[in-house]
Amino acid sequence: MTWGPTLAEEGTTFRLWAPDRDVVTLEIADGDAVQMTPEPEGWFSANSPVGAGARYRFRLADDLTVPDPAARAQDGGVHGWSVVVDPDAYAWRTPDWSGRPWEEMVIQEVHVGTLGGFAGVADHLPAIVELGITAVELMPVNAFGGTRNWGYDGVLPYAPAESYGTPDDLKALVDRAHELGLAVFLDVVYNHFGPDGNYLGAYAKGFFHPEVDTPWGGAVAVDQAPVHRYFVDNALMWLNEYKFDGLRFDAVHAIENDAFLDAMAAELREKTAGRHVHLVLENEGNDADRLRPAAFDAQWNDDFHNVLHVLLTGETSAYYADFADRPAERLARCLSEGFIYQGEGSPNHDGKPRGKPSAHLSPTAFVAFLQNHDQIGNRAMGERLTLLADRQKLHAATALLLLGPQIPLLFIGDEHGSESPFLFFTDFHDELADAVREGRRKEFAKFAAFADPEARKAIPDPNAHETFERSRSHPGTDAMEWQDLYRNLLKIRHEQIMPRLRNTTAIGAEAIGEGAVVARWGMGDGAVLTIALNLGDDAVVFPEIEASPAYADGEPGKPGSIAVWLEP
Repeated sequence: MTWGPTLAEEGTTFRLWAPDRDVVTLEIADGDAVQMTPEPEGWFSANSPVGAGARYRFRLADDLTVPDPAARAQDGGVHGWSVVVDPDAYAWRTPDWSGRPWEEMVIQEVHVGTLGGFAGVADHLPAIVELGITAVELMPVNAFGGTRNWGYDGVLPYAPAESYGTPDDLKALVDRAHELGLAVFLDVVYNHFGPDGNYLGAYAKGFFHPEVDTPWGGAVAVDQAPVHRYFVDNALMWLNEYKFDGLRFDAVHAIENDAFLDAMAAELREKTAGRHVHLVLENEGNDADRLRPAAFDAQWNDDFHNVLHVLLTGETSAYYADFADRPAERLARCLSEGFIYQGEGSPNHDGKPRGKPSAHLSPTAFVAFLQNHDQIGNRAMGERLTLLADRQKLHAATALLLLGPQIPLLFIGDEHGSESPFLFFTDFHDELADAVREGRRKEFAKFAAFADPEARKAIPDPNAHETFERSRSHPGTDAMEWQDLYRNLLKIRHEQIMPRLRNTTAIGAEAIGEGAVVARWGMGDGAVLTIALNLGDDAVVFPEIEASPAYADGEPGKPGSIAVWLEP
């Protein structure tokens, strides 16, 4: 790879892109320092007769040493020593695993830290396989400041967080998942770096475009060749060395460079040919142009979540205001066309147009969810839908999620009705900790419940260890009921929906009440899938269909009811 150390029999070659520096020294723990050789275009290199396990860093000045931005592991956190890792040392038990088709995905998103690290996630897997979940998605695992974090504040994208385990521990987790028939996805962050441990600006200011504003500062300069390679090689590392089955690219709208996204996707496809590898976007822009067979498989569909959240909870503040008007009609559009916003002005975006037409896309180009880390954790108190929604209506919405043709994503704890919060947590210190704490509380000043500064003090401190501990998922009071529901619905999905998903197209959908819809799809084998549900407060009339429902819950047409038919 362009970045990072390269092992050979005679030792290791180290490289660093430091165009703002004239002199860079390689320091080896318990070894000799070596002045690195300048190379064209701002690169420096040096050889050292060391191998896997060697600790190293780069000295830029008398008072400044930095880790390798492409370190495969760290010793002592993001400010400590980088560690040379042999990427081929792990002995795979499933070397012939080639993945699972996209249509078979039922994904559960998990946070590695709250499960106890990579080994804890591995222990979690048999239970979700038994329920019928087919894939697990890890929130970002790259090294971040401190020992606990959501992962989106990472600063060393090539190094798994020390508090989670070693690189080989992560490979063992992927290996175990493949033994169980599970696909494994990883959430990666290529739009920014976190605030603690990012030294790139000290020696490579060209890594960023300061004139392009993002929520995290200047945009990452992916149009520069070294920066482009930094992220593409990182993606290839996860897919080929760690054998992940797919990647979810966080907030790509903040990258603001579609050419980079398309070029990256093309290279990833070329260099993982012969396997089922899936590339998924998070893109607030609802950019349907990125969802092409040779590019990205799907996008997380926030529109699906947002309109269903309005229907389930009645909340219409902040971004939910975009879905407050005619929510049943908006849900119908989502079910028949994918995105709700396809170029219309969004009130939450000051009336600016959002999205592109998406009706031509397959339903499987959209990842649907009722909850995820953002939608729970970005609430002030981290409440789940089990505490916010009517249980019967939540049952119906869950059936829509699991039996509809979009690809379903669950958040850890959904499957056992967890009522424990998932809160925003970090492990920053001193002034940064104060800034994050106060910034978090100010975010909610616009909400009526937290308009009073005294009320905002109740918002959990992200840096408190208790905040992290409270975010561990625990079974809810009706855990067995929820597990039975998921097991039953996923059995139906495996047997009756998955085999028909390829080449499925929407027939249409319509609102049949203020909170009720009916939607139809032509499945790949010619069958017609019809789903009618009522999340409103008034009874409606469901369609009359001669076939017996494949699934039904509640009295037909009454609030909280759903019926699903498959007609040959």
